[in-house]
Amino acid sequence: MTATAVRARGATGSGRPPGAWRLGMHRGALELRQFFRRRDQAVFSLALPVVLLFLFASIFRDSVAGTGVTASQLYVPAMMAAGIMTTGFQSLGISIAVERDEQVLRRLRGTPMPPAAYFLGKVWLVLVTAILETAVMLAVGVTLYGVELPAGAGKWFAFGWIFVLGLTACALLGIAISSVPRSGASATSVVVLPFLVLQFISGVYISVGTIPGWLLGIGALFPLKWMCQGLRGVFLPESARMLETAGSWEYGRIALVLAAWCAGGLLLCLLTFRWKNRRDG
Repeated sequence: MTATAVRARGATGSGRPPGAWRLGMHRGALELRQFFRRRDQAVFSLALPVVLLFLFASIFRDSVAGTGVTASQLYVPAMMAAGIMTTGFQSLGISIAVERDEQVLRRLRGTPMPPAAYFLGKVWLVLVTAILETAVMLAVGVTLYGVELPAGAGKWFAFGWIFVLGLTACALLGIAISSVPRSGASATSVVVLPFLVLQFISGVYISVGTIPGWLLGIGALFPLKWMCQGLRGVFLPESARMLETAGSWEYGRIALVLAAWCAGGLLLCLLTFRWKNRRDG
């Protein structure tokens, strides 16, 4: 039995093995402690989107004609969406591939810990770090670049479901892509390359109005483009809708696409996830 399971059993005060939910909570606490103990990794992970925002917002800061916003303000929700995908897709895709290569997953699979507890632990890690990163990005956007917080409950509700659906979809895709790298050493290259391409064709670094239609069409197949668009709708004035391809925020379409990726990502995880490397049989 894992140390996590032993501590959880002691917390119950009985000899009955704890359930997957309780074990998942303890596993999540362990994941968070490990993450923050690697201070360089934690600081770099949380600071990278902020640094990129500062660079792009410092270079492109002119007002966008007819929208009532500056180029700097456009980058804030886009970078926020990229930060959510970094936390869910990139971090999980790399970390799980490394753990599989180091046979951590194989050892965990051989313990009485329910498989669901492992994934619940990852969920807590992703959720906490995504909330922290989003809060930091929002604070920077409000204090430095004049982004206004939503005034109505409707906008905050939209922010909530975009955050939850987007993070869920990205996390599931991260778990699925973790099975693609052949080794932990190649995981970073395999995961980062498609994510970097997506950022350029989804409106993170370049306005959607200047992206070629065929590239924008490819980007529209994935969650990041819709997360960027939805968060722009939350934090930018209605006059900025003219910058979108359809001339509107398309909240209904955003919800459908993100929900479809949640379902599709779950299916991909069920079909592709492995506890062992290919070379281990």
